Amino acid sequence: MVLPFAGMRRPAKLVATGVVVEYWLARSESIFTAVDGVDLEVGDGEFVAIVGPSGCGKTTFLNAVDGLLPIAGGSLTLNGNELMGPGRDRAMVFQQPGLLPWRTVLGNVLFGVEAQGTMTKAEALERAKQQIEIVGLQGFENTYPLELSGGMQQHVNLARALLTDPDMLLLDEPFASLDAQTRELMQLELLKIWNRSRKTALFITHDIKEAIYLADRVIVFTKRPGRVKEEIRVDLERPRQLRVKRDPRFLSYEDRIWESIQEELATKPERLLAGMPA
Repeated sequence: MVLPFAGMRRPAKLVATGVVVEYWLARSESIFTAVDGVDLEVGDGEFVAIVGPSGCGKTTFLNAVDGLLPIAGGSLTLNGNELMGPGRDRAMVFQQPGLLPWRTVLGNVLFGVEAQGTMTKAEALERAKQQIEIVGLQGFENTYPLELSGGMQQHVNLARALLTDPDMLLLDEPFASLDAQTRELMQLELLKIWNRSRKTALFITHDIKEAIYLADRVIVFTKRPGRVKEEIRVDLERPRQLRVKRDPRFLSYEDRIWESIQEELATKPERLLAGMPA
């Protein structure tokens, strides 16, 4: 089945208005602004990717959405409710799987809902097995993380996040540590999983091709402090196969986004501060 183009308007799920994120630098006794006045919306069931120069505040913004960092200005709302901290309505998938080595695949997938206490043991077990099947790990339920490849560990990571049934899925470069071939296969697998769950997703990446392949829209951030520079709607039919990366339309999107980022890199850089997060 061919799904509709990404350009179709969807009701807003996440709304960021004038978001500012700042850090206090003890060494220089000054305030550092990482994100400055970000305005963007993510529609219900939409997959949005954020790209930009290294250190532009992409991950900082994602952490603010997850409630891990306070905002210094503006507002963040999900389903019309202001985000004041971490909540069960969001689930984060980090760069590293962060699996508990003494727990099996099934045990790791169950960990999040066990901590939340939102399901009975029987319900959690049944749904965990369903998620394991969805992410393609059926038969590995009793396997330990050290016995899995990096890609398989990230499948467990995704299943654990999806089992909590969040309103929004936040992904911080989840494939960055994988080799090129595994990374492409994981992109394909993620789209298969997303096509089934249709969770609203916000994805951070340095890989422009990855962003175009996965997303309905790609948001380009300026260099630090991060602001929304440009928004590109990706009108490529879903479901997408890896061969779409050779489509002339795909290459046109890639050229446009590269040019936008290169404009940022060509401008005179501000003084870099060692140790500041991306």
